[in-house]
Amino acid sequence: MSAVSRHFVLAAGGTGGHLIPAFALATELEKRGHHVALITDARGAAIPGKPDTLTAHVLPAGRFGKNPLGWPAAVSAILEGRRMALRLFESFQPAAVVGFGGYPAFPALMAAKSAGKPTVIHEQNAVLGRVNRLLAPRVDAIATSYAQVDRLNEKFSGKVHLVGNPVRENVLALRDRPFPPFTKEGLLRILVTGGSQGARVLSEVVPDGLAMLPTALRLRLQVTQQCRAEDIEAVRARYAGHDIPAELGTYFEDMSARLADAHLFIGRAGASTVAELTAVGRPAILVPLPIATDDHQTANTREIVAAGGARMIRQERFTAKELAKQIQALAQQPETLANAAHAAWNCGHPNAAAALADLVEGFGGAPLMDVIRVAQSVSESIAPSAQEATA
Repeated sequence: MSAVSRHFVLAAGGTGGHLIPAFALATELEKRGHHVALITDARGAAIPGKPDTLTAHVLPAGRFGKNPLGWPAAVSAILEGRRMALRLFESFQPAAVVGFGGYPAFPALMAAKSAGKPTVIHEQNAVLGRVNRLLAPRVDAIATSYAQVDRLNEKFSGKVHLVGNPVRENVLALRDRPFPPFTKEGLLRILVTGGSQGARVLSEVVPDGLAMLPTALRLRLQVTQQCRAEDIEAVRARYAGHDIPAELGTYFEDMSARLADAHLFIGRAGASTVAELTAVGRPAILVPLPIATDDHQTANTREIVAAGGARMIRQERFTAKELAKQIQALAQQPETLANAAHAAWNCGHPNAAAALADLVEGFGGAPLMDVIRVAQSVSESIAPSAQEATA
């Protein structure tokens, strides 16, 4: 625990990709004895997983769309959000403000600069997001999840710190568990998810792709798949028609337990998904969302694919035949999946939350903390002299 309790404000957009690492940092900072507040939007305040002790403040945040007619309203919302953030800072007195991307983070970070507060931004993806690109020239530090981040200007390299992408504690707890045994006769457990809203393409392709596997492998399948509510009955009928056992749901509360049991993951390549796969060490077939801003999901796959921990299939090439081909290549020999799992594990950053907390604490040092550090330094420096004097 730190010698002095301080206050920190975290600001994040209202999606799981932004908020999961914010929640992880909040938990780590609170363990160290600090107080943390969250700035987000209404959607973010309702996302499950927020630590009970983390107070959420909902602020307006304008979003600049393609239609210029909406820009004045966006500017007005940003200015109002900035004013509200400044009022919060007056009462909460944060030692530093940390942004995790998304439009709600922008007015909070702008207010922090106006108030003279140290600022840090964290980028979860392998492409610097739009809001973080706007903030990069103004902040004191940029924390990244990947060694290579596109759209990050080289002139900011002096303030870039590679920390990784913090994941949920219940997922990180799986890191030291061995890859589940997989033999030539045993079950092949496959976990399929498409992000918080599911993905129709997975519902359409995966059942048919699994049906194209050799009979000996297909008879050993055990599938868990997240689907959209409107797709689930059609997917259930597909699996039943192929005689493949599958557990389907729109949401699984025990996703970490299902990930622990899985031999292979099939799904999107969002930042949190890739971070969890590498934290636990699970092989994957990743299908990046084609409409993701700046194609950042494709960029997120670079490191794990290069290491041998995953295969990437672009959506336009994601067919039942291609999926079956990739699964067969991975599962034909038990050691192939195990080796891919280890390669994914090696890409993980298990200390991401602690590393980010260290960075934030370093920029959020209060004057009292400096006094304590100086006093400790002086005490340590004079101690040998005192001992010599009494010798």
